[in-house]
Amino acid sequence: MSLKGTIVAMVTPFTKEDEVDEAGMRENINYLIDRGVDGLLVAGTTGESATITHDEQRKMIDILVDEVNGKVNAIAGAGSNSSKEALGLVQYAENAGADAALVITPYYNKPQQHGLVEHYKFLNEKTEIPKIVYNVPSRTGTDIEVETIVEVAKLDGIVAIKEANPDMDKVSATIKRLQEEQVEDFIVTSGNDNLTLPMIALGAQGVISVVANVDPARMSQMVNKALEGDYAGASKLHYELYDLMKVLFIESNPVPSKDSLNMMGRPAGHVRLPLAPMKDESTVKLTEVLKDLELI
Repeated sequence: MSLKGTIVAMVTPFTKEDEVDEAGMRENINYLIDRGVDGLLVAGTTGESATITHDEQRKMIDILVDEVNGKVNAIAGAGSNSSKEALGLVQYAENAGADAALVITPYYNKPQQHGLVEHYKFLNEKTEIPKIVYNVPSRTGTDIEVETIVEVAKLDGIVAIKEANPDMDKVSATIKRLQEEQVEDFIVTSGNDNLTLPMIALGAQGVISVVANVDPARMSQMVNKALEGDYAGASKLHYELYDLMKVLFIESNPVPSKDSLNMMGRPAGHVRLPLAPMKDESTVKLTEVLKDLELI
């Protein structure tokens, strides 16, 4: 299994009755695979992990594994701010046949750096599925530091980090320390679409992407060109996508992404409270960008 390339952090489509839209989810899975992505993630932040139940989460993991059927990597969002709760989700992902589990750093309780190490050790000792650390301090209140990343990366079952701290110097420091410690086969992947190209230039190997929900073909092409060393071609696509990269975060993710998909006739539906529909002025800006890219 390789986690290089473009992995889509999928939105969770809901029906009008506020149920997970299984048919819509399967349709989106095939749509994305057909447009060249390398992996699919369900029940991440973009999938509204904060407001889906664990029963829904488990159902989504089952749907993903079944529909992907080995065609690309199937990755299960499986984090929690409780280590025991996270373990249950990671074990479920393993038993369901997912290729990897994305495990966010515990949020709100702000564990110490040595607490973060113990969290990932605990999960690693009790499961064999490959695990991806997800660092997103803007949402969790905790930043996993460079030396902590290196220590966690030495654990056999921890295979990658989704780094959503926008500090590019930290990316350099992380990759430099991993090289110094000869931690091989550990992947750094971007957690911010707009920083993916410069992160790949520094040694990252792909992205777990929000933008790829909306424009999977162009996002995949950009990442592939960058990984192949065609930075001129990748840069051209980066700037084509730049306005989309920014407008999809004009309000809280995944509100703009879901509105985009709804405008494109793709399954998405509403967002669950406390997220709310976009303001009219944001919708106008989003519509302009989608039209410019000929997505609607």
